[in-house]
Amino acid sequence: MEFSSRFVLLILLSTTAVVLAYTEESIETQDLLIRQVVPESSSSNQLDDLILNAEHHFSNFVKEFGKVYADIEEHAYRLKVFKKNLLRAKRHQKFDPSAVHGITKFSDLTPREFKRNYLGLRRKLDLPSDANQAPILPTKDLPTDFDWRDHGAVTGVKNQGTCGSCWSFSATGALEGANFLATGKLVSLSEQQLVDCDHVVRNRSFLICDAESPSSCDAGCGGGLMTSAFEYTLKAGGLEKEEDYPYTGKDRGPCKFDKTKIAASVSNFSVVSLDEEQIAANLVQHGPLAVGINAAWMQTYIGGVSCPYICTHRLNHGVLLVGYGSAGHAPLRMKDVPYWIIKNSWGESWGEKGYYKICRGHNACGVDSMVSSVAAIHTTPAKP
Repeated sequence: MEFSSRFVLLILLSTTAVVLAYTEESIETQDLLIRQVVPESSSSNQLDDLILNAEHHFSNFVKEFGKVYADIEEHAYRLKVFKKNLLRAKRHQKFDPSAVHGITKFSDLTPREFKRNYLGLRRKLDLPSDANQAPILPTKDLPTDFDWRDHGAVTGVKNQGTCGSCWSFSATGALEGANFLATGKLVSLSEQQLVDCDHVVRNRSFLICDAESPSSCDAGCGGGLMTSAFEYTLKAGGLEKEEDYPYTGKDRGPCKFDKTKIAASVSNFSVVSLDEEQIAANLVQHGPLAVGINAAWMQTYIGGVSCPYICTHRLNHGVLLVGYGSAGHAPLRMKDVPYWIIKNSWGESWGEKGYYKICRGHNACGVDSMVSSVAAIHTTPAKP
C-alpha cells in the first residue's frame, strides 16, 4: 500500500511538471523602473497589492513604455492581458527564484503575440552542408570568468523590433566578434542584408537556398537559422556595414546588397559540441557564439541569473553568447550560480540593459543545444 501511494505521488509530480512546461510553451497570454513582481525582501501583502492594483500599475506601464492603443476596446483588452501577465510573472518568480521577474515592455502581449513578433528561430531548417563540426579544444586552462565585452569584441545592444529576425542578429553578432579577432576592428554589420537577401538568387550565379524546399530557406521576419545565415554570407562574399545597409525591421523588400561595400567575410563556420566546457573553450578562442534558446521565461525577465526549475528545450530564439561568470548571486537558492552571459536583440530597455544571464551546468532552456562558431577572413591580426 505504501509503495502504491508513493508511485501515485510520483506520477502526479511528473504530470505536474509536464503540464507546467506545456503551459509555458503554449498558453495565450527603459529600464528597471517598474517594480518586480516578487522583490527579494517583499512580503506576500506587497505582492497582493501589486496584483490587486493592476490598473494603477498598467497606467504606469503605458506611460513608461509609450504604449498607444487604437481605441477603448483595445485598451481594455491589453489591460486584461497585462493582468494575466502579472500572474504569469508571479509564477515565473516562484519557479525561477534566482532571477527577478516582473513587468517588462512585453507585459501587454500574449505569449503567442510575443513569440510571433519577437522570436524567430526556425529550428526545423536543414543544417547547411558547409557546416563543420568544431574540433575538440583543450579546457584545462580556461579562465574562471570571461566576457568579450571587456575585450572590445561586442557591439552595442540592437533592437529587432516586431520582426522575427533574431537569427540575423545572432549571426551578425558572432561575425562582428570574429571580424574583430581577424582585423582588430569592431564593425557593426547589417542584419537587414540577411533579412532581405538570405533567401534569393543573386545574378543567377548561385542559389542561397532551394526555393522548392522551405526547410532550407531563411525567411526574413518569418524566422531563420544562424548557420544558414553563415552559409549565405560565405556564398555572397560577406556582409555590409549596418550604416551602409541599415535595419528597417521589415522584410519582403528587394535585396540591395552591394558587393563593393563588404565589411566582413566568412572563411568557415562550425557547429560546437553540446559539452559546456567545449562551448566555453570555443567562446574564449573564437569569439562570441551564435546560440539557440527557449525564450519561455524571457518575456517577464528583469535581471539576475535565470535558472528555472522547468524549461523545455524546444528552441525558438537566436541570441549571442558573449561570456560566462562563476558566481551569480542567488539569495533564494542560498548559493552562487555559474552562468552564461547572453546578448539579446530587444534593445537596452529589456533585461539587464539588453543582456540575459542563464545558469550553466544544466543546459537550461536548451542553451547548450544549438551553438555555432564562425571565423572571419583575416587581414590585419588583432593585438592579443
